[in-house]
Amino acid sequence: MPSDALLPIDVGLLAPVSVGHDALLSDGAVLSTMIRVECALVAAYVEVGAAPREARVEIDHVFGIDEKYGSPERGVEVDRLVREGVAGGNPVIPLVGMLKAQVPEEHRAWIHRGATSQDILDTALMVVARRAVEQTRRSTANAAVWARQLAERHADDVAAARTLTQHAVPTTIGARAATWARGLERAAQRLGELTFPAQLAGAGGTLASFVEITGSQDAANALPAALARALELDAPEAQWHTSRWPVTEIGDALVQAIDALGKVAADVATLGRTEIGEVSEGVGGGSSAMPQKQNPAEAVLIRSAALRAPHLAATLHVASALAVDERPDGAWHAEWPTLRELLRLAVGASAHGSSLLAHLRVDVEAAASNAGRTGGRIVSERLRGVLVPLIGAERFAALLAGEGDLAPRLRAIPELQGTGVDIAALVDPAAYLGLAPRLARGTHLGGTA
Repeated sequence: MPSDALLPIDVGLLAPVSVGHDALLSDGAVLSTMIRVECALVAAYVEVGAAPREARVEIDHVFGIDEKYGSPERGVEVDRLVREGVAGGNPVIPLVGMLKAQVPEEHRAWIHRGATSQDILDTALMVVARRAVEQTRRSTANAAVWARQLAERHADDVAAARTLTQHAVPTTIGARAATWARGLERAAQRLGELTFPAQLAGAGGTLASFVEITGSQDAANALPAALARALELDAPEAQWHTSRWPVTEIGDALVQAIDALGKVAADVATLGRTEIGEVSEGVGGGSSAMPQKQNPAEAVLIRSAALRAPHLAATLHVASALAVDERPDGAWHAEWPTLRELLRLAVGASAHGSSLLAHLRVDVEAAASNAGRTGGRIVSERLRGVLVPLIGAERFAALLAGEGDLAPRLRAIPELQGTGVDIAALVDPAAYLGLAPRLARGTHLGGTA
């Protein structure tokens, strides 16, 4: 047997950003969750008075739901499940047969009763997504805390603000870190506001099967909320078989988080360039060929996620827009691997983002040196307001041309003689920081110090 046949198709070899962080998104985790959903449906039937309590007890016991570390998937032939899932277009169809075979005959009818495959898989993906989103939210919030600490620590440390890659005006290292923090905080907040509804509506979304089974419209109407409670999900307001906002909203929030993390990573990668050297990662990477290098490995991994994530979310939106009729024909199927991969990237990128900011090294002297590299020209905005009224625009432009420190040239300007202007202070980047230190300390525009 060739060695490549011994490995699953994806163990993270080509996706290092998520390695060690995405166990809750594995095929095994999804399979286990689908079985838990089937068991939760039985519990919901019991709650509304349609199924006997003994059915829930026995079924939970068969699949280890009543065990602290139970493994519901332990009796499922996964290879067979995967093969047989092709014929029906989803894995729930063969799974139901495998589950029924394990349940005593007197309770077998309650497995999957009245449900459609999409009910089970949508609900399972919501359970998986809720866990992964919460993990992402915690890591993103932690990253924001580390960024805030950097902002406070370096609130007054001068750095060059860059626009379109060039020196613009002075800022502070702390103000830049505060920008990171605000993006991360907003992303974490949005993740925390997401809704994860259960799905239970039957073949055409009408719940007709549940009315028939329970004998009551009220009991059928209560069933989805009972399922949601059993799984710690949100009760659905209505079926969402072809109204895919739960999926697209999760996708959009994940992309926002990865965007915020990507901004940090991009800045760290740029500011860590050898010729800039203002920051460096506290952990990570060497080079296989160049021993002098210390690569920004975590920033690189985060950026790999940031480059991929928006396109995955776009796929979710396309699938949502093309979810036709009352059940989708392929659009739904396209969501499964897309949503999982987006969750996988978010979990991994946020973990690396928190680590990166927790260990980030800042070279204050390098940042100050870089800010002074243009000989005072970084405060040209300020100089223009002072000098143009005295010497005119043409002479001011000529003054800025060329290289070398501006201070000696300013002292030679006749119009400045005897004015008492402090030339050293005039060209000092630290004297033209605006509100940067205040913003770094979290004082909002319009607020009080």
